[in-house]
Amino acid sequence: MIRSLWTAATGMQAQTVTIDLIANNLANVNTAGFKRSRADFQDLLYENLKPPGVSSADGTQVPTGIEIGHGTRLVATQKLFTQGDFKQTGNQLDMAIEGDGFFQVIQPNGEIAYSRAGNFKVDSEGRIVTPDGFLMEPEITIPTDSLSISISTDGTVSVIQAGQSEPVQVGSIELARFSNPAGLKSIGRNLFLATSASGDAVTGTPGEDEYGTIAQGFLEMSNVSVVDEMVKMITAQRAYEINSKAIQTADEMLQAANNLKR
Repeated sequence: MIRSLWTAATGMQAQTVTIDLIANNLANVNTAGFKRSRADFQDLLYENLKPPGVSSADGTQVPTGIEIGHGTRLVATQKLFTQGDFKQTGNQLDMAIEGDGFFQVIQPNGEIAYSRAGNFKVDSEGRIVTPDGFLMEPEITIPTDSLSISISTDGTVSVIQAGQSEPVQVGSIELARFSNPAGLKSIGRNLFLATSASGDAVTGTPGEDEYGTIAQGFLEMSNVSVVDEMVKMITAQRAYEINSKAIQTADEMLQAANNLKR
């Protein structure tokens, strides 16, 4: 009976983590390039009071044993990199990746980070940067006298400058892919870092070798479904309640046992 108190407590802790992830997903429902998270759980060790298949006193074999579990635990939180919906913005520097791949940006410490958010800007020197001022990799500079910017599906960036009628290419966008995107490390700001689990980044040209294409004037929005998250929230809440009921029931049974002497 005491065992059930701790077992149910692990269930309550698990549902608390589920609600935490749901809350973060819902908080980022309108965050460009955000990918929702999912919690993965597994059961804990079992107390084997009688192993299955042992011989009984009369020489027969016991078909099933006696195993009592000790609850559940969190083993992973996984980012799900499914495609989010596209939103047309008309902004020349807004880009969405249609398919596989990540934009590359350089952090202030020189380390390359990866992102699905394409809401880029231009800094005082004309360089394409993230909203936090991190440079796109490879670096692309837009001339100050540019009248318009054109980004093709293969990542070629061209501009039409004042007094010119023909576009001039100023750079090319490269995308990065990973063998296991779920192994990337989230660091906030819509950025991810490569890890030993994700594998090294493999860069390439958009639209080639299974890389996604670039859509100018669009943003990839969050892949969070509010309806799905609400259903998961209700399920987690009810699971939390039923685990608390198990604790309450075990407590009442202990109370009854304590009162037997009266």
